[in-house]
Amino acid sequence: MISLDLDFVRAQFPVFSHPESASWAHLENAGGSYVPDHVISLLQDFFVASKVQPYWEFGPSAKAGEAMDRSLELLPATFNANKGQVHFGPSTSQNTYVLAQALRPNWNVGDEIIVTNQDHEANIGVWRRLEMTGINVIEWGVDPETGLLDISEVRNLINDKTRLLAVTHASNLAATINPISELAEMVHSVDGVLVTDGVSFAPHAAVDVKELGCDVYLYSTYKTFGPHVGLMFTSDAILERVTNQGHFFNSEKPTALLTPAGPDHAAIAACAGMIDYYDDIFRHHFPGSSEVTLRERITKVFELFGQHEQRLMTPLVDYIISQDDFRLIGSRSSDHNVRAPTVAFHSHSRSSEEIYSALVKAGVSCGHGNFYAHRLVEAVGLDPEDGVVRLSLVHYNTNEEVDKALNALDDIG
Repeated sequence: MISLDLDFVRAQFPVFSHPESASWAHLENAGGSYVPDHVISLLQDFFVASKVQPYWEFGPSAKAGEAMDRSLELLPATFNANKGQVHFGPSTSQNTYVLAQALRPNWNVGDEIIVTNQDHEANIGVWRRLEMTGINVIEWGVDPETGLLDISEVRNLINDKTRLLAVTHASNLAATINPISELAEMVHSVDGVLVTDGVSFAPHAAVDVKELGCDVYLYSTYKTFGPHVGLMFTSDAILERVTNQGHFFNSEKPTALLTPAGPDHAAIAACAGMIDYYDDIFRHHFPGSSEVTLRERITKVFELFGQHEQRLMTPLVDYIISQDDFRLIGSRSSDHNVRAPTVAFHSHSRSSEEIYSALVKAGVSCGHGNFYAHRLVEAVGLDPEDGVVRLSLVHYNTNEEVDKALNALDDIG
């Protein structure tokens, strides 16, 4: 069985040779991941050689357009989607906002939207605001003890008035993977739309929108080892429904309909470095492989990532659930097919700020609070300002970094 070569992986990230940054155990990856050389070099090259308006025929402009086009060609494979179905935006929050404005004209006063209180606010706030326009917003609530959603409950909420369900693929706190394909079937049975926030899932597994069956899928590249860009997949059926949010003269261009203001040109070009990184990981671990599609390469690489992340999170999850004073949010499983390696917990006797401070003092990068999942933290009975402590892993983390966190938690006693 092939295992992830962690020395090779970490050699791709300049941060691990930086004297200051390398001293930290970076366990705040759910807030933003480090970036490999592949991304940095493309970003630097764009600013040095082609930071001009792209797509004209003079040298630097043509080079800029080619660099951007390369990302537009490559990134759809991360969704298992086609080029015309993927939109680049400044952020996921901005993408969901534009999407809501584009879909609202199709609905009538009294129509219903279902949102959860498990999601990051970026995937629910924009839909909740439509209540001001006459849309009825229905909340699918979590179990207040675990922070998990029960699919049997949403069956009772979906009806002929349901126009949309917004749900996270894996919460940025509860981290447990929700049954998106099953939810898609339920929503589609009433001709509704399923919007899936994959920001906290995409760093850990290969997204497959064909398998999931969702209508919209969103993730942020600054969580997947790239620059700060929001990516949004929309099905062909959705593109037929949305009203144009871009310039009127671009209304016939599918990827312009939901892009009233595009992200930084250099950031788009640098996104291709994520694919270059995945390809280098693939070639190193599967030498001699031929006639393997980009999608297949991405899938194999993320299988390696998932297996390694499972080994990392197991002792951390086991430790949290073994302590009577701690409550873990989400599933108690360490199976990477069940949950992402984001571990959010709180103490019954100490503030989350106190635990967070002790971890930081020990050299562990982490955070505490609500992490924009304000409603989830309230739903599980916590003060949203103090909230939970969050330790979030990705594939470049090490056993030693996890041990550093565990030792710090043990010292708190």
